[in-house]
Amino acid sequence: MADRAEHRRRIPAVAVLWFALSAAGLVGTMWFNVAFVLESGGADYFGAWFANAATASASTDLVVVAVAAAIFMVVEGTRLGWAKRAWVLVALSAVTAIAFTFPLFLGLRAVALASRDAEARA
Repeated sequence: MADRAEHRRRIPAVAVLWFALSAAGLVGTMWFNVAFVLESGGADYFGAWFANAATASASTDLVVVAVAAAIFMVVEGTRLGWAKRAWVLVALSAVTAIAFTFPLFLGLRAVALASRDAEARA
């Protein structure tokens, strides 16, 4: 019985990877956001996203992936029974970064699925 309880508490390796990416996404994006604000006073932040063809391409890529990730988080979060948590992460994406919230969601999802699998095997 103790082995089963211990197995359920184990965090899957893929979840650790997602959580590490989430932390890197938060630190990396905040680092550059703070640098931008210190350099420019934060003026025309969104205009800088489309300042040239390279940044416009990367920004378009990011926006499309962010929308897809938000849809996935809401749909999958609802399927897993935590729609409110998913909506919080979508909202948090707007004030932090999708590079933070999407891997965080994937890590939480991996833990929930592993726990569900462990319970099914028990």
